[in-house]
Amino acid sequence: MSASESAFLLSGELRIQLTIILPLVATLAIRFADKRPNVREAISLTTSAALVLLTYSLYRDFTRGFELALTWVEVLPGMALSFTTEPLGLLFALMASFLWLVTSCYSIGYMRQQHQQGQTRFYQFFAVAIATVMGIAFAANLFTLFVFYELLTLSTYPLVTHGGDDKAKKGGRTYLALLLSTSIIFFMIAIMATWLLAGTLDFTPGGIFNHQVSTGICGVLLIFYIFGIGKAAIFPFHRWLPAAMVAPTPVSALLHAVAVVKGGVFTVLKVCSYIFGPELMTKLASTQALLYLAAASVFLASLVAMRQDNLKKRLAYSTVSQLGYVTTAALLANNAGILAGTMHMVIHAFGKITLFFCAGAILVRTGKKHISQMVGLGHEMPFTMAAFFIASLSIIGLPPTAGLWSKWFLLQGVLDAGEWLLLLVLGLSSLMSIVYLLAIPVRAFFPGDGAGPVMPVRQEAPLPILIAIGVSVSACLLLFIFPQPLFELAAAVITTGKGG
Repeated sequence: MSASESAFLLSGELRIQLTIILPLVATLAIRFADKRPNVREAISLTTSAALVLLTYSLYRDFTRGFELALTWVEVLPGMALSFTTEPLGLLFALMASFLWLVTSCYSIGYMRQQHQQGQTRFYQFFAVAIATVMGIAFAANLFTLFVFYELLTLSTYPLVTHGGDDKAKKGGRTYLALLLSTSIIFFMIAIMATWLLAGTLDFTPGGIFNHQVSTGICGVLLIFYIFGIGKAAIFPFHRWLPAAMVAPTPVSALLHAVAVVKGGVFTVLKVCSYIFGPELMTKLASTQALLYLAAASVFLASLVAMRQDNLKKRLAYSTVSQLGYVTTAALLANNAGILAGTMHMVIHAFGKITLFFCAGAILVRTGKKHISQMVGLGHEMPFTMAAFFIASLSIIGLPPTAGLWSKWFLLQGVLDAGEWLLLLVLGLSSLMSIVYLLAIPVRAFFPGDGAGPVMPVRQEAPLPILIAIGVSVSACLLLFIFPQPLFELAAAVITTGKGG
């Protein structure tokens, strides 16, 4: 290796570490700027912008053939806090860093307009949460991922309970209890068993279990992993997600699009692709059962979403349903399924964060939380409701939005697997999503004759909120027109994972 190549790799290793360290340094700077809101928010925006540039530079290195790896500390022989760059992690890091920047912009408009207390604490824990997400994204093994996975739970708990009232505390207890219990009872035990059976926890293309480990044991382990990754909100361990809706809207956006739930489905994809491997997954009896459990989560959450009048709760159950799509795609364990799950992780993030941004904009400007109150709202807030409509199309999977591509590959994966009942369930769920999402903008723009007088005055939310909405909804359209970069990085997961 030449001196220039060695220097390049050292630079890359430093940049991986900075993706974790930089947000943590920002938490200290934010604390020192407590009495100066403009400086505090400038620190948050600058740090998030720098993180975007760092992750993009790592992506560019990867496309040029440089795969980076580093170790912080070896806890036990063969068990270390280690980081690396690979396609799935890079995709997750790019998505999370960019949406942190967008959400930081949104938070400025929302938190100031709502006169929220504890804004410095909010921005601090926001930065800590993103640092843990970067640790999850670049984790080279299950041990490293588990450490940052749990830190993510702990760092987002103060954000969930930000309101400080009894309702917030109750939601926070449910959030913490379900996520920690699933990790301790299932996830940690599965990791320990994997260490004993495979002798390694490193993420490896094609999986780490050799033929000496029986498929029966591997099948039980897979069950423990899927139940243990509680952030993926698989039924029946999904109640933490609706409970967390007591948090401010920027936190809801963080939970649903940037950090927690995406950390969950990302972990599911990593485990299925790099711990078990697609070839082994197709041989496990539990794969089929879990596949139908994921489909049941998709269907049942859609049913519940249709009954919710509270907008944030409807969106929360919609998220549970959409996460089921990613888990289903991962469990299909074929090329199209892995491609669908990887792409949907990103595409859903932009669509769902737009919907939550719009919900927050409505609350800030009108104080309305319930869908039944939003009749004729499209005349008051046309930009917000138009963005809600476009993002809804993306979640449903209709053109001209990016959601079409991930749903297309999921359909192909289901057909390749010959799962006709699964095809029916997913089709019904998509029809239900049309009902529970598109009904909202239809009600807003076409109130009907009996709706009463419509307010002629336009009263959109503050500019930072509108900028964030504009950026996120534009991504829903641009990823439909220019899906190739996303497709290529998702396809690289298949190549490195040796998908079948």
